[in-house]
Amino acid sequence: MFELSGRSAARAAGLLAATLMVALWGAEASAQQKTEVSLSRQPGIFYMPSHIIEKNKLIEKHAAALGVPGVTTKWLTFSGGGAQTDALLSGSVDILNTGTGNLLLLWDRTRGGVKGIVATSAQPMTLISRDPHIKSIKDFGPTDKIAVPTVKVSTQAIVLQIAAAEAFGADQWNKLDTNTVQLGHPDAYTALTNPQHEVHNHFSIPPYTFLEMKNVPGAHVVLNSPDVMGGPLSQAQFFTTTKFADANPKIIQAVRDATKEAQDLIRSDTKTAVEIYKEITGDKTSVEDLLAWLKEPGMMEWNLEPQGTMKFATHLAKIGTIKTQPKAWTDYYLPVAHDLKGN
Repeated sequence: MFELSGRSAARAAGLLAATLMVALWGAEASAQQKTEVSLSRQPGIFYMPSHIIEKNKLIEKHAAALGVPGVTTKWLTFSGGGAQTDALLSGSVDILNTGTGNLLLLWDRTRGGVKGIVATSAQPMTLISRDPHIKSIKDFGPTDKIAVPTVKVSTQAIVLQIAAAEAFGADQWNKLDTNTVQLGHPDAYTALTNPQHEVHNHFSIPPYTFLEMKNVPGAHVVLNSPDVMGGPLSQAQFFTTTKFADANPKIIQAVRDATKEAQDLIRSDTKTAVEIYKEITGDKTSVEDLLAWLKEPGMMEWNLEPQGTMKFATHLAKIGTIKTQPKAWTDYYLPVAHDLKGN
């Protein structure tokens, strides 16, 4: 099976396009028009639109409105984007909801065989440390481990590369790659709460960002993604194979319509949205804490349009992680999103 989340960064970034194309051919049967749709996501508040879509059966609702009755959905949660891309390419999942890095790498390696549908969220990611000696990115030594969901290709890992290039020089973009270790966000949070654990640093997402700052002694912010990227960055978006999209255009439109309805609910009735998130995920955080966190800067970035992705793509092309420099974000998004004002 193709593995973006492989144990070595070199393997993750260096798999040949042919391998991916074979995997896509193997998934072709699942791309035929269908009414049972499987979708995946990761843990965290980033994915709240997907929880609302699941609870309120919004894809089913909008598909029926578009003339495709009887659609059912199956939702799967993975600890990282790499495992999700494995599932997409093997044909066991139809649509993913995960980070920009995985989208761009798959779009490039499949020569456009994987594309985005719409973005779902762009909340800040925050590099948190419990080590009192680490105050800035320049303080990391060779043995200081940084937890990211997937080494080399996760959104967090790539933001770290961009930050390293700015801090140490353009040719030092990979200076901290060897510091990264692969841990899903829940496991990384557990590691930081354990004073004996070797991982002292986590490139975190909400709610783990807030839980770590609240519950981990000495936890402090080293950097955050808006400072590195110069604004919001889409961390979660739906994407799929072009074969699936071509065979199921009304499902793709239903995903867009469902996402907008879910995002609108978060903005208009945040308490109900938070209660749905808690029900679907089992998160034990209080409604009051979640509502307070959503009032923090950048936490209401729920938008269909991709944000900050071209800066991401330019970095990946410059360092050779992707071979094709896209001319615009619309190159790696399906036409269903092309009317949006993305970047």
